[in-house]
Amino acid sequence: MTREQERLIALAGVFEAAALVDRLAKTGQAQEGPLACMLGSLLVRNPKDTLEVYGGDHLNLRDGLRALAGALERNPGTLPRESLRYALSLLNLQRQLDKRGDMLQLIGNRLQQIDSQSQMFGITHDNVISACAALYQDTLSTFRQRIQVHGEMQHLQNSRNAEKIRALLLAGIRSAMLWHQLGGRRWQLLFSRRKLLDQLYPLLRD
Repeated sequence: MTREQERLIALAGVFEAAALVDRLAKTGQAQEGPLACMLGSLLVRNPKDTLEVYGGDHLNLRDGLRALAGALERNPGTLPRESLRYALSLLNLQRQLDKRGDMLQLIGNRLQQIDSQSQMFGITHDNVISACAALYQDTLSTFRQRIQVHGEMQHLQNSRNAEKIRALLLAGIRSAMLWHQLGGRRWQLLFSRRKLLDQLYPLLRD
């Protein structure tokens, strides 16, 4: 896998988190597999490649790949507006987090505890999701720029859904960090759209 492909996979991870947040906010539903993949990505240390962060298969990021393609194509009829907004907000938050070494250390320490919980209960257990949500709330939600999630009030006010959304936003930040570490920059979304789409379409056809 080339560096560019690895970068694309990490960016698809950002959009996967964003798409799942959008679906939870609007429908109150999220499939177990994609949720487990994104939560699991928080706990992968020293992967041999980027794909290993997401369970070793790009099909685990199918929704993220589709949302990314829709964003890059800029077709008004298929543009995933909310997913794109969340994804761009995650990329912005990551840049702020990158300047906060103290917060990065806190997140790393707390994720070690969450890893122990996940081994005991399972990655999608309520306790693990709650711990991830609390970590997001204690750290990233304290920044001045916060991600405003739009959807149906009945789903947003449901405590379990709210915790899943916060946990997914934390996972989206992890993917944004990975994307940045691999050389990802926001200008590429504007000026390298065709190149990104050329790499993206073969993955979608799979």
